[in-house]
Amino acid sequence: MSEAASQPAPQPEVLTLEIEKLVAGGLGLARDEDGVVLVRGALPGERVRATVRAGRGVRQAVTVEVLEASPDRVDGPNLPTADLGHASYAAQLRYKRDFVQEALTRIAKLKHEVGETVPSPSEWHYRNTAQYLVTPDGLAYRERRGNDPLVVSEDPLVMEAISAIIARIDPAQLAPATEIAFRASALTGEVVAALIGAGEPRAFQHASEHLMEAGAVGVSLAQPAGRRFSAGVRLIAGEMDVREQFGRVQVSVSATGFAQVNPAAAGLAYERAAELAGNGEHAVDLYGGAGAIGRHLAPNFRRVTVLDASPEALARGRQDVAESVAAGKPEGNVTYRDGDAARFSELGTDVIVVDPPRAGLEEGARVHIDSSTADRLVYISCDPATWARDVGDMVRRGWKLGEVTPHDFYPQTSHIEIVSVLNR
Repeated sequence: MSEAASQPAPQPEVLTLEIEKLVAGGLGLARDEDGVVLVRGALPGERVRATVRAGRGVRQAVTVEVLEASPDRVDGPNLPTADLGHASYAAQLRYKRDFVQEALTRIAKLKHEVGETVPSPSEWHYRNTAQYLVTPDGLAYRERRGNDPLVVSEDPLVMEAISAIIARIDPAQLAPATEIAFRASALTGEVVAALIGAGEPRAFQHASEHLMEAGAVGVSLAQPAGRRFSAGVRLIAGEMDVREQFGRVQVSVSATGFAQVNPAAAGLAYERAAELAGNGEHAVDLYGGAGAIGRHLAPNFRRVTVLDASPEALARGRQDVAESVAAGKPEGNVTYRDGDAARFSELGTDVIVVDPPRAGLEEGARVHIDSSTADRLVYISCDPATWARDVGDMVRRGWKLGEVTPHDFYPQTSHIEIVSVLNR
């Protein structure tokens, strides 16, 4: 054995730190003689002991002891999915407003009022979707920051319909699946599941039957892929999707397709976005997916175009609209179009609504929005940093920022949604 190999591993550095504020990601910002430290599990005004993790860039640390606690601190679950669960809910709403305000000031370089955060109707058990590793010890949260998977004993964020099925599952019966995803409906109480693993559907027949016996109304199979669910999904048994209510519309949601995880909170944001859009001849919903937002615009515009690049989402949206029209709803003016958000200007529009992925609006999309006939842009975002970058760019192009309101889709976490409007 070499001398280097015989040396014991270095002990992590432990620092006593005073937390100045929270920054994006729910991290407490502290400073010492060597610069900034970002501390997980700490709150503004606290004095903590924290272990520092070695690595490049700004030092990262994890709280191991709270020496002086904030009045906002509460007992919360020690889960990787609840990085703000140790703060009271009222404090979480304040922090999230501050995240948006800071992004506007620091990134967009704008002084502008940010409204109070609209709370989620439910603080716990709001998530209609969950994805876990299948391990010999049980279902587990995915590995995070070098830690081993954490077996799920209880998940207080997911809807109780999912928790009920998890309680009935024997993970050993899910082989050869390596992961499993669930989607629940608050509207119907039903749950669909997707097994994730390599192989043909017949190899997963036993696992599928076990899930159906546990209460799932449908089971699908997704092959492992670098990009989530990009290798295709096949139905094994029962239903592929369930119906869910988002604001004023019902949509079909599956265990593998994209949909907002908190239907009640998302519905409030969609209704407000429709109010901000106003009325007119033609509205375009970019990155529109299955059209949950675009369909909210239908009563106030002669026609609505939902643009997206996902064939699966567009197909679901067309089917949802057909069923809605058959039920007598006034959505016959909604059409779906396969396309790139950066190449839509030929459509002509009065109002554009965007709800892009976390990366925000690509430059081409911003150019086309600016060169379009639209005089109003309703911008919904799940990332304050990219939203602020885009808003700053549009303001420099001559647009004026109006209402900015954070909406909390993700209680107990540091994530925040933003509903905003810009006018020519």
